[in-house]
Amino acid sequence: MKIFITGGTGFVGANLTRQLLSRGYDVTVASSRGGTPSTSSGTPASIKADTTKEGPWQEKLGDYEVIINLTGRTIFNYWSESYKKKIYGSRVETTRNIVNGLPEKTETVLLNASAAGYYGDTGDVEQDESGSPGSDFLAKVAQDWEKEAYKAEKKGARVATMRFGVILGRGGGAIQTMKTPFKLGMGGPIGDGKQYFPWIHLTDLIAAVLFLMNGSDLHGPFNFTAPESVRQKDFAKKLAKTLSRPAFMPAPSFIMKTVLGDFGKSLLTGQKVIPKALQQNGFAFQYPRLDEALEEILHG
Repeated sequence: MKIFITGGTGFVGANLTRQLLSRGYDVTVASSRGGTPSTSSGTPASIKADTTKEGPWQEKLGDYEVIINLTGRTIFNYWSESYKKKIYGSRVETTRNIVNGLPEKTETVLLNASAAGYYGDTGDVEQDESGSPGSDFLAKVAQDWEKEAYKAEKKGARVATMRFGVILGRGGGAIQTMKTPFKLGMGGPIGDGKQYFPWIHLTDLIAAVLFLMNGSDLHGPFNFTAPESVRQKDFAKKLAKTLSRPAFMPAPSFIMKTVLGDFGKSLLTGQKVIPKALQQNGFAFQYPRLDEALEEILHG
């Protein structure tokens, strides 16, 4: 099976590529930075391309049985107006270019990244894939992102959108960012910590991608979040406990808003999201509970 991955050198993409190569898949990675993750199973083919722009990289998309689109500028940055455009463009324009590059009649499978932020701030209301979209910046980005992906269905593609929660894993992602202040005894909840914190272990994320890839009738939105819903203050407490460190230094809401602007405001919101579609279709999580996930990542 031939697989094309955009954003293949990022935290998720590099780990997914290694897993696919180890299973014998023929993988091509597109990245604006160039380079590919080396593995004991070989090295994927690579294309250096800015996928937010049209180019020769689009010409061969019809040759691939699966396209996995993971491209997107990190949201962990100060959101100036120009950076918001980069967050939006890296996701929406790349997806549009992928769909435009597909032939009019295709049987390609498009697995397109999205985000649990699709639902906006849900408060204490639990959301499955049928939930209504939110109205904040990240929610609107996710909505437009998915709309572009589903246009591929008109060309015959099977499309699934993957609404990622916060990705927890070794060697990168959220844990890599958060563990240093906790180790220094400066960790704690963000704001009052009552906002829900949707999360997923990297191992389960990769397994779920493979599950969708090989499920011939699986399409539509899928929440890529663990079954256990936790509030941000509980996440901070469990992370601190796993590291044997305290968690008593909260980041006050006014500081988050003042120093980080709109990004800080987004950290004070949350989504109580459940992976109903994955579970109803028979997917089994290896790390459904946060305690188990953190123990494996930090001490496994």
